[in-house]
Amino acid sequence: MKESIKGVLLCLAIALPSYLLVKLIPALSIIGAPIIAILAGMVVTLIFTRKEKDMASFKPGISFTSKKILQTAVVLLGFGLNLRTIGEVGATSIPIIISTIATSLIVAFVMCKALNMKKNSAVLIGVGSSICGGSAIAATAPVIGADDEEIAQSISVIFMFNVIAALIFPTLGGILGMSDMGFGLFAGTAVNDTSSVTAAASTWDTMYNTGGTVLEYATIVKLTRTLAIIPITLVLALYQMKKQKGDMNFSFKRAFPMFIVYFLVASVITTIATGILMGGALTAADSFFALMKELSKFFIVMAMGAIGLNTDIVKLVKSGGKPILLGFICWVCITIVSIIMQHTLGLM
Repeated sequence: MKESIKGVLLCLAIALPSYLLVKLIPALSIIGAPIIAILAGMVVTLIFTRKEKDMASFKPGISFTSKKILQTAVVLLGFGLNLRTIGEVGATSIPIIISTIATSLIVAFVMCKALNMKKNSAVLIGVGSSICGGSAIAATAPVIGADDEEIAQSISVIFMFNVIAALIFPTLGGILGMSDMGFGLFAGTAVNDTSSVTAAASTWDTMYNTGGTVLEYATIVKLTRTLAIIPITLVLALYQMKKQKGDMNFSFKRAFPMFIVYFLVASVITTIATGILMGGALTAADSFFALMKELSKFFIVMAMGAIGLNTDIVKLVKSGGKPILLGFICWVCITIVSIIMQHTLGLM
């Protein structure tokens, strides 16, 4: 028990400054607290590589954080999803979302074969690129049994193209003559992480003095994409269960991702509560849901710190060529498909 607490406290010690740093320096939001935590965890591990005995006592808590706290973060993420709002505002984005997700998953499958990559890394990059970056990777990793190095590598690849997208997409949208809503739709469907969607949409709002309308719309589109976590993870879980059924140690309870069900329950609770409550009760509920959403973000930062602690940064750099290439191809294809679909549907 003490060993578990030690490991969790170490992850907390990495997560807290990473989280606060982004709060205190808003410009760092383009990088994001999860990436800072992963890097910090890797550095700590690198320093203590020759002191394996010193790190051994932290391992149980690190493992608990990278698995159980990560799953808890995904559940709490559901409190940030109001299904009614998504249904009313995000419905127009669904054809584009389906197209970009399908494109990314197909590209990941084909390139995995072509590049002879690890299957888990390809799945995580494909899902992370198409749905919602770190949150999608966090939800998918336990389902497919990905290890911490595969998670860290996938998150790092996604981060790289997040930053590029946040920097160049507002200019690209201007060159293409997109409307305010058109760019909000583009940012929400072609940028994969919430922090980078926010950064790109906020930049557009500043450039064209839109009063924050693009940021609001892009965020709703992004939340609509987040719902794709549910069918994707359930399909992957069914595939894993089919593969494992011949295994004598197979357990349906262990193989089925119940935390995804809890994620859906949390979003349903949010939707019902915000629909029927009024006045002070609604204000209190909104405050609670906002707190749960923020706690979800912090738990993801903690889990990323744990994943960094379990990752060999030297090995990660040496093996990073193929994942980066896959991430680049997924990113380019998603961008192109999003633009083509918007143009076809007259939404630019």
